[in-house]
Amino acid sequence: MRITSKGQVTIPARIREEAGLLPHMEVAFEYDGESVRIVKSPARQLTGRGAQVLRQLRGSSDVNMSTDEILALTRGS
Repeated sequence: MRITSKGQVTIPARIREEAGLLPHMEVAFEYDGESVRIVKSPARQLTGRGAQVLRQLRGSSDVNMSTDEILALTRGS
């Protein structure tokens, strides 16, 4: 396996699957002086104002309607 000029390398699918590495997952690199390890990073906790608003909005609904039912109401059907 080769490292590209941009420092990229492809992790083989079998290894990604066995390690549970999914697309867009955050990983970290650990170097002990001889070898490099890729480890899953803990999920980052977003702290900005937008993240706070999203946390407040998530799970606050008490409407038991499907998306199709809500769209039908907004379209006047």
